[in-house]
Amino acid sequence: MWRSGDDDGGDRAAVADRLARVVGLPADPADPPAYPWDSAAAPRPAVSAFDPGRRGVRVLAVLAVLVVGVAAFLAWRSRPQVTPAPRAETAASVPPSASPALLVVSVTGKVNRPGLVRLPAGSRVADAIEAAGGALPGADLTGLNLARKLVDGEMVAVGVPQPPGAAAPAAGTGAGPGLVNLNTASTTELQTLPGIGEVLAQRIVEYRDAHGGFRAVADLRKVEGIGDAKFQQLKDRVTV
Repeated sequence: MWRSGDDDGGDRAAVADRLARVVGLPADPADPPAYPWDSAAAPRPAVSAFDPGRRGVRVLAVLAVLVVGVAAFLAWRSRPQVTPAPRAETAASVPPSASPALLVVSVTGKVNRPGLVRLPAGSRVADAIEAAGGALPGADLTGLNLARKLVDGEMVAVGVPQPPGAAAPAAGTGAGPGLVNLNTASTTELQTLPGIGEVLAQRIVEYRDAHGGFRAVADLRKVEGIGDAKFQQLKDRVTV
């Protein structure tokens, strides 16, 4: 039986649709043919070789900051530093010695070994007597202040009257014979001076013991009871 043209068109469309399902051809004959194997040749989107993402970028930024900080610290540590030169010590900065390292004292009188003895600075009269072998039996030591500090070049008379001015005067003082040495005289010898009694003689001895001796004749004014008038009477009769 003969079919109309419309029926033929519907059959062809159905056949084309079935073929398209089987072999993957386009259902519409007007469409360009597309085969399944053509999809393999289609270009694929390019993929980046390294994409750390936002979190990775933050980590890299922190590492970069740390590297820069460490480099700056090492550069600061390795900078050249200037060392100040040591200050030159002048002679004025060295305190002068207040006293000689050794004292030379003459010990005479009733001792076992009279003569010169050498003692360290700050020694006492008792040390000088001991260095001379000690006092002889029966020697009278009441006129000596055994606790008095010695001065370099003085004489210590043990058991005998010490002559006035027995101690060696300092260089350049021009001290003559017959002067009473304020640093070595006993209270009895001091009382031979004009206007000096037992009380003033004891004050003179106490002053020199407390101050380590007289440095100059003018220091006699510092003794209580000795004014300007009395000092004028004594200055030419005493020495240090």
